[in-house]
Amino acid sequence: MDTLKVRDAKDVEEVVRAAIANEQPLEIIGHGSKRGIGHAMATNAVLDVSALNAITGYEPNELIVTLQAGAPLADVLSLIDAKNQQFAFEPMNTAPLLGTPALGTIGGMIAAGLAGPRRIKAGGARDHLLGAHAVSGFGDSFKTGGKVVKNVTGYDLCKLLAGSWGTLSVMTEVTLKVMPKPEAERTLLLRGLDDAAANKAMTAALGSPFDVSGAAHLPTSAFRTEIEGLGDIAGQGEALTVLRLEGIAASAAHRAGSLRELLAPFGTAILVEDTASAALWTTIRDVLPFAASGALGAWPVWRIVCPPASGAALGTLLARETGGDVIYDWGGGLIWAAVPPKPDAHARAVRERTNAAGGHATLIRAAEDIRRAIDVFHPQAPGLAALSERVRASFDPKIILNRGRLTRGTAA
Repeated sequence: MDTLKVRDAKDVEEVVRAAIANEQPLEIIGHGSKRGIGHAMATNAVLDVSALNAITGYEPNELIVTLQAGAPLADVLSLIDAKNQQFAFEPMNTAPLLGTPALGTIGGMIAAGLAGPRRIKAGGARDHLLGAHAVSGFGDSFKTGGKVVKNVTGYDLCKLLAGSWGTLSVMTEVTLKVMPKPEAERTLLLRGLDDAAANKAMTAALGSPFDVSGAAHLPTSAFRTEIEGLGDIAGQGEALTVLRLEGIAASAAHRAGSLRELLAPFGTAILVEDTASAALWTTIRDVLPFAASGALGAWPVWRIVCPPASGAALGTLLARETGGDVIYDWGGGLIWAAVPPKPDAHARAVRERTNAAGGHATLIRAAEDIRRAIDVFHPQAPGLAALSERVRASFDPKIILNRGRLTRGTAA
């Protein structure tokens, strides 16, 4: 396989134009940490943007950072953390789940668009992407958005790039909004609730005036014994329902007290503070109970987004029908489902149940032969599929970029 390492946006333009001329599709990678998500691509040439790794501008007082797309996410998080800032959407680190080195890049973070627990409050990656420089499938550079929070020109174009899995353009530089880290973090933990009761507790908490920034539930499990990051909090496979409050210390403590009273009908909530709370939410964000190195490491894992009110019923049904294990985030709106190995990763059951609940399911972890046999990304309704195809054709008419990643066959 040819690997073409680029040094700047001009190089990217040249590589894409040559690919168009030769009708040779390209796989776009940074360090390839998410290569295992999606279909095997119909290409034997790789466009490697890992050398585009500079942090080109950081203005902490303006709450913006400008980075080249190949900048390592871990380095960027360290940089902004040193100024007590963060990406509010809590980007997921997929390395534990996929069993890959933690080498994710900023471009990969945006292309995948996998937001963590705070998405229910802060929005997703696309809501924090202020601007981007990219090269389209025509081989032309373009710019969208700007460097200031107030400038919303081309904002919709930014939204298209987030979650596009590299099929619309090759991002070369992006500008992102950063936010101050909260001074304090308090998590209320309820033990022993079933999925339906947990869903009610999370709904009550999220509907309260106490500004909850995380709501998740780990059901009783015969598979999960010890969970990394939970320390002494987790009993042996015991159900845990967790609700996070953040802000200045006095406010977080006061709201935690009020929320505990509100949740009294569901049981007595235990308070988990700061460092222990942060470790707990990292465990949920990165789905560590289903880590590749853990007891369920060989099982396929689905990521299902659905209306939060439908979450408990859908998760309970899927766990029962597949014999699998589930975790709920986003107040029930995000379900992670690890399912026992099967040639189709239980795709039919997962898709039928998810469709009935008004959601969509993506197969995040599975062996390549499974990803060749079934649709990894949720099939779109005909009208939406036609719109998506028109959008893609307006960026990349020859299907040069990441051909075949989103759908089986040669379409992008």
